Amino acid sequence: MKIIVLDGYTENPGDLSWEALEALGELTVYDRTSYVESPLIAQRIGDAQIVVTNKTPISRQTIDQCSNLKLIAVLATGYNVIDVAYAKERNIPVVNVPTYGTQIVGQYAVGLLLEICSHYAHHDQTVKSGKWERNPDWCYWDYPMIELYGKTAGIIGLGRIGQTTARIAGAMGMKVLAYDIRESEEGRKTAEYVPLDQLFAQSDVIFLHCALFAETEKIINRENIAKMKDGVIIINNSRGQLIDEEDLAQALNSGKVYAAGVDVVSTEPIRRDNPLLAARNCFITPHISWAAQSARQRIMEITAENIRSYQNGKIVNAVNL
Repeated sequence: MKIIVLDGYTENPGDLSWEALEALGELTVYDRTSYVESPLIAQRIGDAQIVVTNKTPISRQTIDQCSNLKLIAVLATGYNVIDVAYAKERNIPVVNVPTYGTQIVGQYAVGLLLEICSHYAHHDQTVKSGKWERNPDWCYWDYPMIELYGKTAGIIGLGRIGQTTARIAGAMGMKVLAYDIRESEEGRKTAEYVPLDQLFAQSDVIFLHCALFAETEKIINRENIAKMKDGVIIINNSRGQLIDEEDLAQALNSGKVYAAGVDVVSTEPIRRDNPLLAARNCFITPHISWAAQSARQRIMEITAENIRSYQNGKIVNAVNL
């Protein structure tokens, strides 16, 4: 079988091996193809039976031009770049990697919060620039130090990653609330389920760990921000489209929202006109919650297993069947 990897660089910039996929067929790896609809996508897939993508879109038009296509494998959990409904119509399974980053993404979410609360990087730079040695006192801080003990964390989306964040928050002595359309016994072990409006009203920190659906798109908007505590902190390393970025920027600049930490934005790479770039107290990182080498290795292994299972007549981790 021919296997085409359309955008392999972020998964493997050189510190991993494609050997597991090479063992499964005639492999061609492109570092980058296109992150928007382009004729180049279908051209590169050609007559391959299996295409592997991360953020390169696979549209109806592309599927129609690739008549040999039998399997679409996503090097990630999210699959919104794939026309999964049309792939199903064409009897093409779309498989993803659902569990590779549970721990690291939860860790990163809390890391964003800790940076907001203590401004580690800023104070490191002030020390190295000489401010401490020139200081008349034995210590100083340029921002308020925020203690999380006793505060309330609200988690929107209490799946595997949300539960990881909940456990870390609980270990720091925070009360943890959660909202999810699907409640579970495992979730109840880590957080108290509450209605969404109650979560908005009572949380000092709000973590977004939900998937992007029509009902969650721009769930952080002007109307819902108004329901929140003054000085709330918002953390998002799930999907950028969960936030109305203009509304959040206005809330940050007014002080209604004290700070935000985001690892994702609505259009990636970020555009210069994104309002969060100029917003007060907004911490932005370039979609790297998932990027620890160990997590990327798991992506490679699970993707290989997804393809191997398909070749053996068993479909695993399908999102459209």
